[in-house]
Amino acid sequence: MPGPDNLFVLAQSIAKGKQAGIATALGLCTGLLGHIAAAVIGLSALIYQSALAFTIVKYAGVAYLLFLAYKAFRAKESGFGPLKADSLDYRALYQKGVIMNLLNPKVSLFFLAFLPQFIQYEAGAVAGQMLVYGVIFLLQALVLFSLISVFAGKIGTFLRKSPGLARKIHLIEGSLFAFIGLRIAFSDHK
Repeated sequence: MPGPDNLFVLAQSIAKGKQAGIATALGLCTGLLGHIAAAVIGLSALIYQSALAFTIVKYAGVAYLLFLAYKAFRAKESGFGPLKADSLDYRALYQKGVIMNLLNPKVSLFFLAFLPQFIQYEAGAVAGQMLVYGVIFLLQALVLFSLISVFAGKIGTFLRKSPGLARKIHLIEGSLFAFIGLRIAFSDHK
């Protein structure tokens, strides 16, 4: 099952084109920098250990995703037509990506569970190793998100040829955001 970030890039790329997906991907990867830094300095471990902190971050992310779902459900049909570069706000898409990623506590948990498996404690500089592995993960995520953007953008271009699909696309986009939010809301802490 694709993760929430993959679905987010997919939805943005289909609805708004590959450049929008790439802007979103860059935001998500910037959010990864925050998670990498938190893992390196141990903040992720503190959030994970505090049920209250984890719950606050988790439900802030859920609220944001449900807000995005609401906006997609309310979108006008004319919002999904031929793309005009000047009508897209790439900065806003970038910011959505950053916020969505930072408010997803599962990303922090991923770094807590995944990175330590590769750390060679006898080599020292644990924080440096975590940083290197985090950057490698970020780079592969950027490549994957970009590929999703390109392919989903092509699907969106095809779908935009039929203006009657606009409402259905907005429903799918809103449903994806709601699904991601609910999936996070009902996920376990540990």
